[in-house]
Amino acid sequence: MSELLTDIFLIVGGLGLLLFGLKIMTSGLQIVASDRLQTIFKKATSNRFLAAFIGIIATICINSSTAVTILTVGFVNSGLMNLTQAIGVIMGANVGTTFSAQLIAFKFDAIAPLFIFIGIIMYMFFKAKKVKNAGYIILGFGILLFSIKVMGDPLKEFAQQPGFNSILIRFENPIMSLLAGFIFTAIIQSSSATMGLLITMHLNGVPIPFETSAFIVLGTNLGTSLTTVFASIPASRESKRAALFHLMYDIIGSTVFGSLILIFPAILIWFQTTWTAAARQVAMFHTLYNTAVLFLLIPFVKWIALLMQKIVPMKEDETKKMYDKKLLYLDDQSIQNPSLAMINSHLEIVRMGTIANENLNMALESFFEVNEDKANKTFEKEKIIDYLNDKITAKLVRINKMTLTDSDSKKIGKMFKIITNIERIGDHAENIAEYALNIKNNKINFSAAALAELKTLSDLTLKIINASVNIYKDIDIVQLHQIELLENEIDKLSKEFPENHIERLKTGACEVESGLIFTDIIIDLERIADHGKSIAFSIVSKRKRKSLQKKLKNMAEESL
Repeated sequence: MSELLTDIFLIVGGLGLLLFGLKIMTSGLQIVASDRLQTIFKKATSNRFLAAFIGIIATICINSSTAVTILTVGFVNSGLMNLTQAIGVIMGANVGTTFSAQLIAFKFDAIAPLFIFIGIIMYMFFKAKKVKNAGYIILGFGILLFSIKVMGDPLKEFAQQPGFNSILIRFENPIMSLLAGFIFTAIIQSSSATMGLLITMHLNGVPIPFETSAFIVLGTNLGTSLTTVFASIPASRESKRAALFHLMYDIIGSTVFGSLILIFPAILIWFQTTWTAAARQVAMFHTLYNTAVLFLLIPFVKWIALLMQKIVPMKEDETKKMYDKKLLYLDDQSIQNPSLAMINSHLEIVRMGTIANENLNMALESFFEVNEDKANKTFEKEKIIDYLNDKITAKLVRINKMTLTDSDSKKIGKMFKIITNIERIGDHAENIAEYALNIKNNKINFSAAALAELKTLSDLTLKIINASVNIYKDIDIVQLHQIELLENEIDKLSKEFPENHIERLKTGACEVESGLIFTDIIIDLERIADHGKSIAFSIVSKRKRKSLQKKLKNMAEESL
């Protein structure tokens, strides 16, 4: 009895190591591939074949179809990917996930301690992040292989137990086998782990009939789709459509190929005659089954997308609202993945910048029209900007504590500065709205010349803020020359116009009270322009920024 308990503990512990190794490996690969993943997903065009290929590559890169599918749902929720693209990526992810099962079937467990040793050395004793991250991946792979070795002997012992064999006989029923794969995968939320355990059992001589294993594989695909469904619950309806497709895709695949296996047993016989090792048979079935489902359904991607839209129709009240006092992109689900967290942080900051840009325009309208209603609207929008500043900052603090690439760490540092600049723009817009109320309440008048100068400076300031937000949104270095030109012009006029106003005060063309507001609003506009320039130039590194600014300044001066 004690030996049986020991074997059970070893199997359970080995399964824990398998899950832990997969987790470490996936986390490490996500960190290393973070920047590449963002680039890869942006290339997932409406071409369904390219989207499927990207799904395969992305899943191999981070060793998790679940992670890729959740990323895909997140990108759909962020508006970076449409449903047709997402469907293609999800199809590819189901094929890509079979790669880890193929690796396990090669039975590298004998050299697992070597991988663990190398991984620990690289992770603990090297300072370079790239080396540490690579060591983390190798360590995860080593733990994954070691888990197979830990479970090996106990599984061999179990294979000789009559009671264990009687349990296996019950799973010879295809429905039971499919349910076993489905339930186990749904619980541990990893098809790779289920496949790893199944292949390990075959590697160690557990007498599981190949037909049973085939139906477990079908159930495994179904189980992993539930994680996507759960991830889509707080997301947009477009994301729910993508998750529903993943579930339906696996149901269709399991139904079609499960029926074919039962009707044509020769399919399984072909696998058994083509590959002699039982573990390799299961790994190849896993790969070829998912590839076959991909080719079966990929011609119908557009029609499937239309069907999903019919099943999950869009509701007007569920569309994203720019001015909702809540975060639209940075929910708790999205910040669990570094790649998605970085992309959604960028989207949330662009949204905040867009609101600040529109609020500045509203504030200036309130000033020139002496419109109390627009001034009050400016104050209301300023509350949204302050809210976003607090909430985005809090999320960035959490993201910054995650293990990130050097590139992403630098981006986070810049994001803190960008949202500060945006918040300051909002503060200056609020100042301008207050000037409007002051003018209305105290019946202050401006000369036509003063108003014309302020209008000129205001228009230039609006241009620089609008351009800055767009530059940050599109990461467009080409437009930086325009920013330099605008900022130089604003600096020049910010010195020239107050001098003109002093002359008007001397001649009595303007009142003293208006002169004070005139000077204050020019200071606000000049500072707003500085904040806009800081936002625009945040897209280049500090090292490049100085040389670029010097070059652009010379170009701007030459053009004047």
